[in-house]
Amino acid sequence: MTSTAHAFPAALRAVRKARGLSQEAFSDVSSRTYLSSLERGLKSPTLSKVSELCEVMDVHPLTLMALAYGGNDKTRDKLFERVRRELAEIQAAPTE
Repeated sequence: MTSTAHAFPAALRAVRKARGLSQEAFSDVSSRTYLSSLERGLKSPTLSKVSELCEVMDVHPLTLMALAYGGNDKTRDKLFERVRRELAEIQAAPTE
């Protein structure tokens, strides 16, 4: 498994554990088996499913993505700078 492929599962597991939640706590939005397969990188969730999982964990989906793609604090700061710049560029672009 590449580090990118491992990033989301590791972030999901880290947030779940930091919130003190068992896999069973997600029973309203996911089976324990499905959540386990996400945490092991065997499946990839839809954006809708990410939102549902984040609701259970009481975190914004971007928090989960920042953990998955941001790495350490220094890397995360660079990521946030890039996202801010890209958002500004996209918002400044003319619309049809």
